Amino acid sequence: MIKKAEKIFEGVLWQSRFVVLLAVISSLLSALAMFYITTIDAIYMVSHLGEYASPTLDAAARSSLRSDTVKHVVEIVDGYLMATVLLIFALGLYELFISKIDQAEQSETSSNVLMINNLDDLKARLAKVIMMILIVKFFEHASSLIFTTAQELMMLAAGIALVGLALYLSHAGEKH
Repeated sequence: MIKKAEKIFEGVLWQSRFVVLLAVISSLLSALAMFYITTIDAIYMVSHLGEYASPTLDAAARSSLRSDTVKHVVEIVDGYLMATVLLIFALGLYELFISKIDQAEQSETSSNVLMINNLDDLKARLAKVIMMILIVKFFEHASSLIFTTAQELMMLAAGIALVGLALYLSHAGEKH
């Protein structure tokens, strides 16, 4: 009687892993939404670039349009990186809790980024993409700053040095 109850309980416990499908589907839908939104932003940005070549545009307006365009490009990169994080997260959860994705393992064109073998693989891949998002955000904020003192410029240089150090340490950690 106890063995039978144990077997039933273990079966229910094992099948409960399928609740992860909610996170997989939600992450996949969120990734698709981010890809869609970011693609529309990119199309919208490109459609406004015709103004840049206009001979009636004065230097100040051209400079403002250029600055806005650079800011939009950074936002677009950030959006695609976020969509990528969600996609990697969805695929990783599926492979860890539900099943290996046979098509990914058999495909010659599949990337190792999308094949997750354990939780540490998932964390490492997500950490790399999140680090890239943080770098893009740093660039976005740094490009909009106006420096008035040498101290502010030194703080920017220190921030750039720390970004470089973070990238170096993340790559050095891969070798081990």
